[in-house]
Amino acid sequence: MTDQKIFENKTAAFYTLGCKLNFAETSAIAKLLDERGIRRAKASEKADICVINTCSVTEAADKKCRQAIRRITGLHPEAFVVVTGCYAQLRADEAAAIRGVDLVLGTANKHDILRYIDGGSNRIDVAPATDARAFIPSCSADDRTRHFLKVQDGCDYRCSYCTIPQARGRSRNGAIAALVQQAEEAALCGGKEIVLTGVNIGDFGKSTAESFTDLLRALDGVDGIERFRISSVEPNLLTDEVIDFVAGSRKFAPHFHIPLQSGSDEVLGLMRRRYDTDLFRRRIDVIRERLPEAFIGVDLIVGMRGETAELFERSFAFVEGLDISQLHVFTYSERDNTAALAITPIVSPAERRLRSKRLIELSVRKLTAFCNRFVGSQAMVLFEHARRGGMMQGFTANYVRVETPYSLPLANRMTAVELGPCNPAGSALTCRIV
Repeated sequence: MTDQKIFENKTAAFYTLGCKLNFAETSAIAKLLDERGIRRAKASEKADICVINTCSVTEAADKKCRQAIRRITGLHPEAFVVVTGCYAQLRADEAAAIRGVDLVLGTANKHDILRYIDGGSNRIDVAPATDARAFIPSCSADDRTRHFLKVQDGCDYRCSYCTIPQARGRSRNGAIAALVQQAEEAALCGGKEIVLTGVNIGDFGKSTAESFTDLLRALDGVDGIERFRISSVEPNLLTDEVIDFVAGSRKFAPHFHIPLQSGSDEVLGLMRRRYDTDLFRRRIDVIRERLPEAFIGVDLIVGMRGETAELFERSFAFVEGLDISQLHVFTYSERDNTAALAITPIVSPAERRLRSKRLIELSVRKLTAFCNRFVGSQAMVLFEHARRGGMMQGFTANYVRVETPYSLPLANRMTAVELGPCNPAGSALTCRIV
């Protein structure tokens, strides 16, 4: 047991890079420290402890982590600095070598942080990700008023380009009863919207013999939460049953995020994905049939090894023909210890950038067309606390971004609005409160 006196009058600062799952886990770590009396440092205050929760999905993410660690150690030069998360798991020696870093914790150890803080500096405790077998519950409220509820962790897939199984371990999940209790606690804290997060949430139930649909049904009955959103679900796991449930749900938003990664069956094969373009198109068609106004976001990886110019054009044409709302475009980067490194030909960095630019432009066109469909209609918007140049923003149920002049009483409150044309920046629809 760590001596409580070590934590007296201590402050901590928390920094999160990467996905919504990381935000939820950072919140859980912050709660652990708070329970030991370690106060969260104010924005302008030098912290005694810094926790940096990192991402490593691409080489660009690794670079951002290194830059962030150097910046944060400069801001808090006397702090005990802990680096954890996927970058810490996969590149522990590299993280530990950064000046100012005192401790590097891997996936299996991040929630035991308290027992490390009183020790010496520049230590590494990174066990193989396969040792991470426990599901650690996490739920966070970010500055946008939404809560992120971790329902699943790890992944049993072995996509050829991906290091997430190496960073997070095997698929595991929480029990439905415990997750419902966390949602109820979020409601008691004033939460109005919860986003379900995980690595592969459609795989929910492996460690508890429950099903993803059972989880959705249970959460749909939680009092006080007005809206749930489902984060990314693999297309082969997004069943008709799930889509039908969302279509008839009281609280689940008509909002789907589905990773495609490539619109070429040949490239999907090289990626070792578990579906083809025919299955993916059928998923989109079913959603549009049952939820015509749903937001559908799609992930794409561009410049994968083996993606010839012809295969890219085939992929582009497939995506262009889909009735979707937005693309999330990731430029492929080589990752150590992945099967993709054996694939040829290699797409040059310059060509990757050109292809990425074309897909981003396509995404802008699709998102603009989707949002413009709702100009003149009415919707319920959950406005966020943040102020952006005198304006505040929020989202409709189907994830249309909306803005209005800042008014504190609107924050974290479902508000009826009439949607107007897009703002001059093209970032959100204007609205009139009704």
